[in-house]
Amino acid sequence: MNEEQKDIFFDLLTKKAIYGLDAAEQDQLDAMDPGNAELEFNSLEMAAAAISLMGADNDPMPASLRSKIIADANAFVVEQNELTVAWPPAAAENDKGYVVDREERSSGSWLGWLGWASAAVACIALALNLWFTRVQPVEVAGTKPPIETPRVLSTAELREEMLKAATDTIRASWAVGNVKNLTQIVGDVVWSDQKQTGYMRFKGLPVNDPTKEQYQLWIFDKNQDKATPIDGGVFNVNAEGEVIVPINAKIAASAPEMFAITVERPGGVVVSKRDKIAALAKVETPSKPSA
Repeated sequence: MNEEQKDIFFDLLTKKAIYGLDAAEQDQLDAMDPGNAELEFNSLEMAAAAISLMGADNDPMPASLRSKIIADANAFVVEQNELTVAWPPAAAENDKGYVVDREERSSGSWLGWLGWASAAVACIALALNLWFTRVQPVEVAGTKPPIETPRVLSTAELREEMLKAATDTIRASWAVGNVKNLTQIVGDVVWSDQKQTGYMRFKGLPVNDPTKEQYQLWIFDKNQDKATPIDGGVFNVNAEGEVIVPINAKIAASAPEMFAITVERPGGVVVSKRDKIAALAKVETPSKPSA
């Protein structure tokens, strides 16, 4: 079988494995090598089946990876073909002392090479299929499956979590302060002495320009001098509608009675003049002072 016939033979086997042959093509294949065609077809059929698995329920293979696999497969084929041509020599004696013709030897080598090439393609395909298949992580001795990173909760979700977990939550509803143009402020404050955590929720507090002024929270506690309430942190309002802000108390608040929001210079102040009180919230059910 010459090189052209080998190419046709291989093309027919490949087409049979992937698409199937019509009657004329099957007759042509049988006529070329009726004794070995079925054996080589089985190798290619396994390769085609393995390759087809790679596309099932998986993302498309990246173009760069596909190109590398094709190049590696071609290099393997070329290497095996060169070995077939280089060995055995043109003529040699077998173990019975007969001289073996080169064409006869190369024909057998060609079929051997074809089988090796088919097996190599099948191995590559199966390896890729395993790589692309999505499986659940399995714990192996000495290793642990990756831990999923928890989702970051929003401020509203954190507020809900605190309300569910805390047993000493106090609540206060916002009312307007002494700023004349602020007359539609609604919302509430929730606070837990035990967790030292709380949240402000309100509507109607105008958007501020942080370069000119900021809002500052003050916590009036039973155990704190009324002249110097606890600084609850500065904050900004960036959008209209409902706003939820976490409380950032500078010292522990053990028995809050009232909360106030003032308008101050950027960065806040240590002691407020209280000339711009945007909102006030008196605790509905005061908590008991800590022992």
